[in-house]
Amino acid sequence: MKAAAFDYVKAGSIEQVIDLLSRHGDDARVLAGGQTLMATLNMRLSEPALVIDITGLAALRGIELRGQVLRIGALATHSQIEQSPLVARHAPLLVEAAPHIAHRAIRNRGTWGGSIAYADPAAEWPACLLALGGTVVAQGPAGERRIAADDFFTGLYTTALRPDEIVVAGEIPVAAPDGWSGMAQLARRHGDYAIVGLAASARRRGGALSSPRLAFMGVATTPWRARRTEALLDGKAPDEATLALAVASLRAEIDPLPDLTNTPETKRHLAGVLLQRLLAAARA
Repeated sequence: MKAAAFDYVKAGSIEQVIDLLSRHGDDARVLAGGQTLMATLNMRLSEPALVIDITGLAALRGIELRGQVLRIGALATHSQIEQSPLVARHAPLLVEAAPHIAHRAIRNRGTWGGSIAYADPAAEWPACLLALGGTVVAQGPAGERRIAADDFFTGLYTTALRPDEIVVAGEIPVAAPDGWSGMAQLARRHGDYAIVGLAASARRRGGALSSPRLAFMGVATTPWRARRTEALLDGKAPDEATLALAVASLRAEIDPLPDLTNTPETKRHLAGVLLQRLLAAARA
């Protein structure tokens, strides 16, 4: 199949994008890396009247340190994040996660902002943003607003983004000296979406973990935090006894959605396996 006919505008400014979105509403789609949009257009899962190309907007590019926050522009590609010394130093979880995203050709084109705005519950960047306590920076007619990752992902492929707003950046608190993070996922083949994935972060207080955040992929309609299990782990050392309690807690708390090849019970088991692996790594 080929895409249905649509009008095309290559935007010259963020303000022009916002104006077009305000006037066209749901009849418009934004083109960034195109790794999702082009497929949905060609399969006619999406039939917009207008495609707004934002790839020429320099204001949406770049990765920079702003005080205690790492700001990643919406048009930063997966490969740029993977190879960035700033990201490696201040948000190492993203460097660990990047190789799991599809394949090199897609990482060279796909964008940080596109992944966050698309909000696939099995994708890496939304889960990482949630695990790191990040913030989405959106811009609309009233200017910029910041939306905590905990509040941004509202449902299957849906977000708190308003119809006349675009994602302009994501902001992540810089990694603390006592910080720890980790990523683990299971997929049928390398580069496929995760059957189940886990992005995690915490602070170290002596031998204990403090303020853990466990963000799972592929188990719910959004990236999902295991809050009861986080509370159980908070302030405890990840020893064998705590690990067993945490896995039991997770399996009682999680209620995974099935997919075409995996039952909820399979995903519940795999989620426990991933938690066990990451806690063992944290202990080591």
